[in-house]
Amino acid sequence: MADGSDPITERKVTLTPSAAKRVAELIQSEGEEAGKFRVAVSGGGCSGFQYGFSFDDTVNADDLVFEQHGVTLLVDEVSMDLLAGAEIDFVEDLMGAAFQVRNPHAKSSCGCGTSFSI
Repeated sequence: MADGSDPITERKVTLTPSAAKRVAELIQSEGEEAGKFRVAVSGGGCSGFQYGFSFDDTVNADDLVFEQHGVTLLVDEVSMDLLAGAEIDFVEDLMGAAFQVRNPHAKSSCGCGTSFSI
């Protein structure tokens, strides 16, 4: 990072403006006015770990809460260990539209972009 901080040790997950805009659109279309965007990591996928995205109206005791671009992002403590310093983007291209995670912890990821290994 330009400011000299280490993205891997920084306990933060960032939403790009594009991702935040898409999350806000999904919340509005689902009618979930108080919805928060949850990002989690679980075991599985073709590379060992996989990303999960959902909407949640509950903030758990072990959640880290990030407010960015008018959207509330929730990450549980266990997932944060694997997501610290990550950036979530929303990309639309000829292959489709999807959230993409740029994770400094990932040593490799699968072609679908939803799983990774460390």
